[in-house]
Amino acid sequence: MDPKFEKLGFYPADILLPREGTDMTKWAVVACDQFTSQPEYWQAVEDTVGGAPSSLRLILPEAALSAPDVEERISGVNAAMGRYLSEGLFRELPDSLLYIERVQSDGKIRHGLVGMVDLEQYDFTPGSGALIRATEGTVLSRIPPRVKVRRNAPIELPHVMLLIDDPNKTVIEPLTRASGEMEQLYSFDLQQGGGHITGWKLTAAQMDGAADALAALCTPEEQAWKYGVKDAAPLLFAVGDGNHSLATAKQCYEDLKKTTPESEWAGLPARYALVEVVNNHDDALQFEPIHRVVFGVEPEAVLEALKAYCPGAYEGRGEGHTIAYTHAGGTGWITVPKPRVQLAVGTLQAFLDSYVKDHGGEVDYIHGDSVTDRLGEQPGSIGFKLPAMGKQQLFKTVMADGVLPRKTFSMGHAEDKRYYVEARKIR
Repeated sequence: MDPKFEKLGFYPADILLPREGTDMTKWAVVACDQFTSQPEYWQAVEDTVGGAPSSLRLILPEAALSAPDVEERISGVNAAMGRYLSEGLFRELPDSLLYIERVQSDGKIRHGLVGMVDLEQYDFTPGSGALIRATEGTVLSRIPPRVKVRRNAPIELPHVMLLIDDPNKTVIEPLTRASGEMEQLYSFDLQQGGGHITGWKLTAAQMDGAADALAALCTPEEQAWKYGVKDAAPLLFAVGDGNHSLATAKQCYEDLKKTTPESEWAGLPARYALVEVVNNHDDALQFEPIHRVVFGVEPEAVLEALKAYCPGAYEGRGEGHTIAYTHAGGTGWITVPKPRVQLAVGTLQAFLDSYVKDHGGEVDYIHGDSVTDRLGEQPGSIGFKLPAMGKQQLFKTVMADGVLPRKTFSMGHAEDKRYYVEARKIR
């Protein structure tokens, strides 16, 4: 491995791609944690794929995690992986980084860099000083079912997207201007309205340049400029999508360490996980707020409790955290001056957790202002609309508060999530 990458926790990987002649539109399917309440979506994928080689055969959609035949499905996934390997479906690109251009459903182009991360450098514990950190709280109960899928899998397919905080666009964006120097590996339309994707293989010089640019993001001077701190442990990668998938890979690796001599840990393929890195400042990347609706409560009582919970909180808009609300009796705003945390969602979520625990009610997490208003206007309900989190707040908040509150933001629409294209051997 290139020694330049050792301090980054990110490396070139031996990447597997389907051999030429494979129908790539049928091969690539969206991340398994999307459309979990829409079985018709996955049926449409099934109908499109038919009997063709497809990553659909190598994943378990999360909608099926609680199915009565889940163990049989997992065995089928692992068997398909072995069959595709033995049949020679894949070609391997040794020690490679890939540059990706993804045309989203809105026509904007998102740029990415595919490689692998060292799971020794990743930690999802709140307040961790690891180079690679979770952005939201990890729900530990969600990991064991995923471990069952990965534990005996011979290969992995990533839907993990890591973010870098690169406002000067020094790491990925130079590759856009130099794609003509690379070998193009694929270019095809994604099924079910997923847009278009093109991938290239970086040259050795480009990989070297990417390593230098990533290293520059970790310097004390860079930390001081962006976050106002020089001595804090640098945060290079923040998990944008697929946190529980990366946590699952970490758990499988930790389990393997228990039966493997420490001298052999560095050589374990399962020590690493394939990911796509995206610049937090990519123009195509949009953060959308996730609102809250509380059901089974008395709206006025909730508002009074919120003002009592947050010292100095008052009706109306002002300086601090301002949260809009809607209920059957009308609309308005609550302002919390001098908040204790970085984001309004943190202020609201802490209150809601406390209120529901003490008084009952049920919280749901909603996308879209109009849906939140409509649900909040129902009798016995209240909707809270949160401001969108600015991109510049993400890394600063994780540095200051450890992790974001759950359901803080969404990175684009479901059809714009990562599709499975590349793979890597992990056994």
